[in-house]
This record gives sequence, structure tokens and C-alpha cells, in this order.
Amino acid sequence: MAETPDDVLFESFDFDDVSLDNRVGLAPMTRTSATDDGRATEQMARYYAKFARGGFSFLVSEGVYTDHEYSQGYLNQPGLVTEDHVESWQQVTDAVHEAGAPIFAQLMHAGAISQGNPHADETVGPSAVQPVGEKSGLYGGEGEFETPRELLTKELVGIRQSFVAAARNAEEAGFDGVELHAANGYLLNEFLAADANQRDDEYGGDVENRVRFPAEVLEAVDAELPDGFVVGVRVSQEKVNDDEYRWPGEEGDAEVIFSALSEAGADYIHVTGTDATTPAFGDTGPTLADLAVEYSGDETAVVDNGGLGDPDAARQAIESGSDLVTLGTSALSNPDWPKQVAAGEDPDPFDFEEILLPKATIGDHEVPDADVASLDD
Repeated sequence: MAETPDDVLFESFDFDDVSLDNRVGLAPMTRTSATDDGRATEQMARYYAKFARGGFSFLVSEGVYTDHEYSQGYLNQPGLVTEDHVESWQQVTDAVHEAGAPIFAQLMHAGAISQGNPHADETVGPSAVQPVGEKSGLYGGEGEFETPRELLTKELVGIRQSFVAAARNAEEAGFDGVELHAANGYLLNEFLAADANQRDDEYGGDVENRVRFPAEVLEAVDAELPDGFVVGVRVSQEKVNDDEYRWPGEEGDAEVIFSALSEAGADYIHVTGTDATTPAFGDTGPTLADLAVEYSGDETAVVDNGGLGDPDAARQAIESGSDLVTLGTSALSNPDWPKQVAAGEDPDPFDFEEILLPKATIGDHEVPDADVASLDD
């Protein structure tokens, strides 16, 4: 990659034992391209390695399910539960490392918005509240979401341990870190959301209680993994089934949530939304990334995501205080986006129909020099 010393996007960044040569990473993006039993494939290895060769300094995987109970969200989603899963992911991590980048596994429990799980005939959530919206045809879903069964307090121990076990499996598979998926309406995000979480125990009610379970999961994972293994968490207000949702306590909720996750041991907090440049609440005020920068501790990096495919928008995110940015759809159109920008070239626009239809799988779409098709997770 060309030397661009005056461009903030191409400054180096370090997570203790994991060094990045620029500030641009690949965002996690849902796909349904694993085997029926959740094993990663050689095609997935080619897919991820392509972005590493294209100059992305770190990659975050698609959401990976964490148990053989309620966590799986889609048919043909990959898992990190069995030894076969671990072995299958090694071809992916090896390919990415050979191409010169680290890769983090995004650990995901789908919760109430699961729409394809062969291990269960029901969904679970913090409360028995039917999610708004409908399932996505891109992922093989159809119709309204079912009303989930409310999780018993004692069941949360097992879910927490499944995240820990999956994180250990990620380390064994060669990943350089994990990202806990507490965004987009999935289980950990449902605990944060006042509309989905109507519990009356220590995990529901005010925001201090709603953040308790995600923070406990994060703390448990961080405690069980070796020093130098990166542990991050992804957070959003928006959900895949409800892009209008906002935290009811506004900036006060943001302060509690970001502070609690930082104190629980997050090496980074990855904030995401449709447009990272818009105010988090109302028509004016700070963005969600601005709030994460303000309320996360000095030891926690902030990763910004959402509509930052324009190089100037990505630069502005870094200049405003975020440590890193990630790209999703812009990366699909430009698997060598960092190299293009470093060379002074303009990235190509994203074409939804060309890349993502009819299904969000890795396919043989006519994307320049890549095997890609997926969506922001």
C-alpha cells in the first residue's frame, strides 16, 4: 500500500498484541453460506482473504452462533460450537493471516429475531414481546416474528457460558479476537432495548439493569481469554427489524451503556447505524460514535460504522475522535477500498441488486475481483 503519511486513515493502530497498519476494517456482514451444520467453507476463506489482500487492516466475521440451543439466527449460518466448526474456520483464519490481516469472530445469539434455527422450535428473549417488523426474504425468512419465550434468570448463566466457550473456540480456530454482537436487535441488544426488555428482575427496568447482562457476558469472555486476545462489542440503537428505535434515556442511557461496557473490559466498542454522521437523538447533537468516545474509558477504542464509504466521511469520523472505521456495502463494491483510496482513486458506488439479490449468500456475482454478497450485520 502506498505511503500516505498525511492521511489519518492510514495511520497505524495497536491493540496490545494486534497491530493494524491503517484505520479501516471490514464490517461484519450477514450471509448464509456455511454448510447445513454450520461449518465454514473454502469459498468463505477466499471471500475473507480478498479483503485482507485489498488492504483492510482488520476483518470482523459475519455473526457466528454460539450454542446448539437458541442462538442460531439463519439457516446456513456458521457456528463456533463443535470441533468440526473450529477446524473449518482454521482455513479462513489461515487464509486471512497469509494475506496479511488479523480477523475477529463476531459471536451472536439471535434471540427473538431468529428466523432459521434447526435446533429449536421456538425463540427466546429477555421478555415475551413480539418483535416488530417481518422476517427478511434475503435470508430465507417470511412473515411476522414469533413471540419469544421469556428467558428464566437461571438460563442466563448458560447463555453467558456459551459465549465464553465460543470465544475459546475462536481462539483455537486462529482468530485474533472476538466481537460480541450487542447490536441490531439480537439477544444482547434486546436486553439493552427498553421495548424488548420488560423484565422485573435485576436484568430489566432502568438502563443500569438493562446493560447488566451484556456487560456480564463481556466480562466473562474477557476474563477467560489470554492477554492480547482482542475482545470487542458491537452496539446500536437501530435494529434490523426496527430502524426507528432509540434509547429512551437518550444521552443518559448512552453514558451508562458505554461506561459499563468499557468497565467490563471491552478493548473496543463498535457503534453502528444506518448513517454514522447523523445525531444519535433528534435533529442535532452528537453522533453515537461521539457519545462512545466521550463515555468509553481511555483503554477502550471506538470503532465507527454506517455509511462511511466516502473517504472524506471516513476521515471525518477519525478526526472527530473515533479510533477506527469499518465498511460494509462499500467494501462489497470495493474489496480493495483501502488500496484504492491510498492511490487517490474514487471507490465504486454500491449496487444493491447486482450484489445482493436474490439471496444474501456468497455467490458468483459480478463484483470486481471478488466473491461477495451480503449485508451489514
